[in-house]
Order: sequence, then C-alpha cells, then structure tokens
Amino acid sequence: MKKTLQVEGPWREALRMFARNPSAIAGMLMLGLVLLVSLGGPWLMGADPFEIRAAPMTPPFSEDALLGTDYLGRDVLTTLIYGGRATLLVGAVAALLSVSIGITLGAMAGYYGGRVDAVLMRVTEFFQVLPALLFAMVVVTLFSPTLLTITLAIGVVSWTGTARLTRAEFLKYRNLEFVRAERAIGASHARIIWQVILPNALPPLIVSATLAIGAAILFEAGLAFLGLGDPNQMSWGLMIGSSRQYVLTCWWAVAFPGAAIFVTVLAVSLIGDGLNDALNPKLRER
Repeated sequence: MKKTLQVEGPWREALRMFARNPSAIAGMLMLGLVLLVSLGGPWLMGADPFEIRAAPMTPPFSEDALLGTDYLGRDVLTTLIYGGRATLLVGAVAALLSVSIGITLGAMAGYYGGRVDAVLMRVTEFFQVLPALLFAMVVVTLFSPTLLTITLAIGVVSWTGTARLTRAEFLKYRNLEFVRAERAIGASHARIIWQVILPNALPPLIVSATLAIGAAILFEAGLAFLGLGDPNQMSWGLMIGSSRQYVLTCWWAVAFPGAAIFVTVLAVSLIGDGLNDALNPKLRER
C-alpha cells in the first residue's frame, strides 16, 4: 500500500499543479469545445460538406449561409465542422506515430549505447537534415494524397526530436541504482526498457507528444495548402488550400478554417506548457 502511494504521489501533485494553471485550463476548455463541435456537429447536422448550398462566394451572416459559402457555393460552416474531424484525426494519429517511432529508436539508442547508439543516431541525423516538408510532399505524391498517406508522411518525418529526447532520458537513467538492481535479479532488457526506465522518463515525453499534435495539424494544413490534401475528405487544410486563389474576394473561406487551426494549435500548446510546468519538479518548486 505504501509503495502505491509513493508511486502515485508525484502524479497527483502534478495533476493538482495542472488544475491550478489558468492557461492550461483555458487550453483544455478550448480543445474540449473544438472536439465537441467537430465530433458532435456532423452527427447533429447530417449534411454533406461537399454539397452546393447557395450561390458561390455568398458573404457571411447571409440568410442562406451563416458563415458564407466558398467559391463553389459550399457552406463554410458545414465544411468547417466536418473538416475538424479529419484534421484532428490526422494530428492525433500522426503525432502518435511520430512519438512511437521516436521513443522506440531513442530508447534503444540510450539503453544499449555503443554501436547500436551510433547507428541509430546516424539514422536520426539523416532524417533530421532532410527537408521535412519536401520529403513529405514526395511521399504523398508517390502514393497519392489520402488521409492515410498524409498521416504516415507526417509521422515518418517528425520523430527525430522525440528520439533525441528519449535517448537523453535513457542515458540519464540506465546506470542508476534501481536499474542496476533489476539487472542483478535477472530482469530482461525488454522489461527494464519498457517497465522500469520508460515510466520514469515519461513526463518530458508526454509534453513532447502533446506538442507534436499541434505540429502535425500545421503540417497537414501546409500540405493541403500546396494542393496535396485528400480531395475526398474535407479538412481545414483542404478548405484553405482550395480557396487560396480567392483569398481577396472570398476571405471568409480561408479566414474561418485558419482561425480554427489557430485556436486548436493554441489550445494544444497551452496544454503542453501546463503539462511541462506540472511534470517538471524544478518548475513545481517555483
């Protein structure tokens, strides 16, 4: 019982610190609102985001369209609500893929060291010096722009920072007494890596994973702006990319999805900063 309390204590304290952070709570409320609208809105509306609803370029606050229509006559409000699902899905899955690759390679490099560390770090440096956007564009172009290929491309090019962070954490923990004790009792390498060291290295990795979601959302928007979005799935990036030629005459078709991306990324960043403050013992002491 005492051991359980000792393990849970720091996490409870971190949760209290997070709950006392006004910026983090604001970020949670903002992200919760975005999720509620994006996930629940399509179920309530039951409309087709690609359907022509009114005259093209109808301005906002008109009788036929609350937020106006785009250059084809599609309702901006409907496409905005439906587009949130694809954008958030790409951001979450791409971030999960990126963090998974980064943690796996970084853990192997930091734990084993030596030749394994050298090889994995050379691979990391190779991907780090590649122009991420250009490499993602090549991958998406070769395999056709779909949500799957876009998500895979973002995840494959954005894991290097997490890998280096994980390696640093494992180098810090691998020779400490509790890890040596596990080796002494014959624990396997897999147990030491995933059940002993990783739980202690999680706080900075959780913050990194949170911020990776916002980066993935911006990455998807950038690809869609360049014309590499999935044309069969409405997303905020596709809304901006398809209307970029009409930004002066139909600004609302670009401004509203841009504002949605801004609010979502800001919310994720505020949550990440709050987690950093709550999970960092030095910052908790301040």
